[in-house]
Amino acid sequence: MTTERTNPAARLGFQSGQVVQEIGYDEDVDQDLREGIESITGQDLVDEDYDDVADTVLLWFREDDGDLTDALVDAIGLLQEGGMIWLLTPKSGRDGYVEPGDVNEAVQTAGLSSTKAIGAAPDWAGTRLIAPKR
Repeated sequence: MTTERTNPAARLGFQSGQVVQEIGYDEDVDQDLREGIESITGQDLVDEDYDDVADTVLLWFREDDGDLTDALVDAIGLLQEGGMIWLLTPKSGRDGYVEPGDVNEAVQTAGLSSTKAIGAAPDWAGTRLIAPKR
């Protein structure tokens, strides 16, 4: 079996040694995906209290989590130059589903570009976002 089939995070492009900051953790997040990311990077995910820049921000976001544009703008400030955001939203039909149009509008308003969209986990859709060069 390939790593991609055994580790759900393999398709997300994480690399060994990366610092991944997780925002929006709750009991509904996908534990297999989280553990897969930690397996690839070789380190634990850091939480909202981390006080340095991250290579990637893992943003779990549900419809009732507030303003997505604000969350994305806050996430940009946590990234090092060239970093990316993985926006994870519940898939259609799941609690907390966020309409694609709402995601696209928030992404554009925050000044980000969407580069990839995948089914990141059984209940979560993932969108890879990159910030413009500073």
